[in-house]
Amino acid sequence: MTKQKLEGISFFERYLTLWVALCMVAGVLIGRFAPAIPDFLGQFEYANVSIPIAILIWLMIYPMMLKVDFQSVKNVGKNPKGLYITWAVNWLIKPFTMFAIAWLFFHVIFSGFIAPDLARDYLAGAILLGAAPCTAMVFVWSHLTKGNPAYTVVQVATNDLIILAAFTPIVAFLLGISGVTIPWDTLLLSVVLFVVIPLTAGVLTRNHLTRSKGVDYFEKTFIPKFGNITIIGLLLTLVIIFSFQGQVILENPLHIVLIAIPLIIQTILIFFIAYLAAKTVKLPHSIAAPAGMIGASNFFELAVAVAIALFGAQSPVALATIVGVLVEVPVMLMLVKIANNTRHWFPKEVEIRK
Repeated sequence: MTKQKLEGISFFERYLTLWVALCMVAGVLIGRFAPAIPDFLGQFEYANVSIPIAILIWLMIYPMMLKVDFQSVKNVGKNPKGLYITWAVNWLIKPFTMFAIAWLFFHVIFSGFIAPDLARDYLAGAILLGAAPCTAMVFVWSHLTKGNPAYTVVQVATNDLIILAAFTPIVAFLLGISGVTIPWDTLLLSVVLFVVIPLTAGVLTRNHLTRSKGVDYFEKTFIPKFGNITIIGLLLTLVIIFSFQGQVILENPLHIVLIAIPLIIQTILIFFIAYLAAKTVKLPHSIAAPAGMIGASNFFELAVAVAIALFGAQSPVALATIVGVLVEVPVMLMLVKIANNTRHWFPKEVEIRK
């Protein structure tokens, strides 16, 4: 799989965990030895949203939205079983299993290591991750498992449309039963800022350029111009956030590991729920693998953005969402390997097409 991996995932994406770890170190050092920098950046806020971080998050999310062809939604009726599995796992199962697993670990198993207030904040971060299934990186995971690219686009496009309607009420409900008071206006504003606006901009840009210059120009010339902007925006965001979080991390270094454990368990669980459900209904591997990947991975850019908007960049809630970024790539590459090694579980594609 090495050659395929090299072709399907960029240099920055392949070593994302390393870059996140380096950003954590750099941010903590800045917060510890140059506190004037986070203090200065902290002055630029509007409605509790950090303007520098908001700009960087837009740089992350906009290129992702360019890749989603919403024209593909018209093909929703073709072989809908894979879509039903994707929707059910992402929105009826994943947010609630994330809540249950995170609550069990933070409030029960790790209660001797994590104070109740911190446990509540870490649970809130996990909830934000659980309610934001993957958008863009799933194209990478689909490619690495030889997923059906056209069907993956439909899975992602419909998932993004559901985010618009389902993310806010699910997050508000789960945070509410977690004991966290949520200002609905701030939550709705964050969804508008970090989903609706970049999604609309991506759709308008795609439609304009494909009409005026053609699909080839858009896919082979325009999108590659953004290159690694998404990852660079993410890493700069992390440096800023870790500079705000420096004191918390220095006082509780073990908490990074404690947060990671339930997130990893949840990721693996959700993958197998979707993957085995697809196997049960006899879907081909090229649809089953991406279905598992969408649920397993997270739209962590959105989770980080909403955590900052609701609780602030210095909040432990934001730290919990960042740990999700830290564990994402190595765990997902492990699941890619599992999916590729279990291809024989599924009917051959030629048999499906008969």
